[in-house]
Amino acid sequence: MGDRVYKTLKYQEIGHYRILDIAADPNDEAIDSRFAEIEELCDRIAWDEAARVVVLVFDGEIPGVILRSSMEGSSLASLVAGLKLPVIAAIRGNATGIGLEMALACDIRIGTENARFGFPGINDGCIPSDGGTQRLPRLIGQGKALQMILTGELIDASEACRIGLIHRVVSSGALMSSAMQLAQEMAEKSPLSLSYAKEALYGGRDLTLDQGLKLELDLYLHLFTTSDRSEGITAFKEKKKPKFEGI
Repeated sequence: MGDRVYKTLKYQEIGHYRILDIAADPNDEAIDSRFAEIEELCDRIAWDEAARVVVLVFDGEIPGVILRSSMEGSSLASLVAGLKLPVIAAIRGNATGIGLEMALACDIRIGTENARFGFPGINDGCIPSDGGTQRLPRLIGQGKALQMILTGELIDASEACRIGLIHRVVSSGALMSSAMQLAQEMAEKSPLSLSYAKEALYGGRDLTLDQGLKLELDLYLHLFTTSDRSEGITAFKEKKKPKFEGI
């Protein structure tokens, strides 16, 4: 698979992080391949023992592309959200409609100055279809999500950052370097801790507080059985940088 040529995206493996760059404007023939190729890569990354962080790069406005399989009802956003590894979204320009739904499926979102964000579909008689009505209120609260979706208003990058929709605002020229720097910093951490923290955060959302606390404690205690935790303790005592192996 190392020499696999993709029609709708570019894929790079750099150290312990992976970059998946979705082509902004694939040709008509390639559009049909988009879902299959991203599904293949998500599966590849899931089995990649060296992978610790994913950087998903995409154009926030994705015209004319159906990201949901009409045959099976499969969701591209769900493929991304289903990855156990942290996923950083590097969003080129505006993020609206399907593009914003893709961003919401990621864990950390980096946007660019002068970009706008929202779900304007209500103005054309439609609603979000790939998780937008579910993920947006969980992220920014029910009230603000209702306002954005029911009015179709677009908010600027500053406001999106203020309400937690995106986490960092950079210039267009600094988008990739910012995402790659963050990915490198995160990739130096224990991959077990990264995946367990993500599991606790997402897994606890629909649990009672007591159930969520139990999940958190179970995952915390399980880390004490790993070599990474021992390495972290040793490195702290010896005042050196830990070298995590993911075991």
